[in-house]
Amino acid sequence: MLDYYLAQGYYRMHQDLFTCRFLPIEGDLYTAHWLRLVLADVQEGPTQRRLRRLSERFAVTLRPFRLTAELEELYAAYRAAITFDAPSTVEAFLLAGATHNVFDTSTIEVRDGARLIAAGIFDSGAHSLAGIMNFYHPDYRKFSLGKLLMLLKLDVAQQRQCLYYYPGYVVHQYPKFDYKLFACPAATQVYDCLSGRWVPYSAAVVARQSAELLADWPAEALEEGEDD
Repeated sequence: MLDYYLAQGYYRMHQDLFTCRFLPIEGDLYTAHWLRLVLADVQEGPTQRRLRRLSERFAVTLRPFRLTAELEELYAAYRAAITFDAPSTVEAFLLAGATHNVFDTSTIEVRDGARLIAAGIFDSGAHSLAGIMNFYHPDYRKFSLGKLLMLLKLDVAQQRQCLYYYPGYVVHQYPKFDYKLFACPAATQVYDCLSGRWVPYSAAVVARQSAELLADWPAEALEEGEDD
């Protein structure tokens, strides 16, 4: 079921699946565009290889997700250092009070010695992997551990012979989400929610989709969204 809904442009929030076309940010309305990587087409370049070499001294462990105080402490340090909205805690985003996780969730831990310095959380389907959260300690900002975690999730997906990796969405004319293109833009597809098709990613394609979404949405609804 997760594979099916991811392919329809849905994504996880708490213990549910959702999708959206518009994102209100600081009083303006932007369009959201869901991404996936075709794993058979992924090829790393010098930038990705350089990032891996930079972090070679760190230990990486893959384990089933378990909510711990150590994980929450790392996330709290990360959240205090970022400049965009984020969930208050890991628990609030993944579970929101639920006592049972309906998703098949795993965590990639990155450690400097015994210290947990980064964590990447993802859900697994039968043929897909969905990246849910990446966070790291601000002391290690220079290592670009958020981008490294994307590469490590791709490693897991390829080892499992998955077809797709879903990193979330980009937002037209709002570049803070563009890091999700880091792994391999040439292997990235973007979902066209009006046609129900995945097409090769490009900035021009996203711009066209954005214009079509805004034209398709009733003007009065857009005005209400701006007021909210």
